[in-house]
Amino acid sequence: MDKTELEKLHTDLLNSWNKQDATTMASFFTDNGISIGFDGSQYYGKNEIDTEIGKIFNHHQTADYVWKVKEVRFLSSEVAILRAIAGMIPPGQKDINPAANAIQTIIAIKKDDDWKIDLFQNTPAQFHGRPEMVEELTKELAEQIRK
Repeated sequence: MDKTELEKLHTDLLNSWNKQDATTMASFFTDNGISIGFDGSQYYGKNEIDTEIGKIFNHHQTADYVWKVKEVRFLSSEVAILRAIAGMIPPGQKDINPAANAIQTIIAIKKDDDWKIDLFQNTPAQFHGRPEMVEELTKELAEQIRK
């Protein structure tokens, strides 16, 4: 089992966000895949993910993701969990907005030798009452910009 395939799936997903390409984003999901957004929005299936994320892209220029994969764990040869940290750089800026830091989780399923996302969850990483943890996460993500 090769974790680089899962890391590439995550990278491709976030790069398609950064390119504001909802159709490509949706293509990384299983037919019944679920995407849970930072604000709690839930989209079910490739078509809804494509449509609803497309509306976001049509409405405004979104911030770009910066990320670091923290763990890939195989539950079987055909099911894996990827956990990552992510931040966002608002349009026209160079620094990460700490208020948009997130913990991302993917549950992926391998079908016909191809990994697809069955669940993507983007959870705010605000660490209420612990500003030092927000600073630490932001610093770790900022190191990814320099790479």
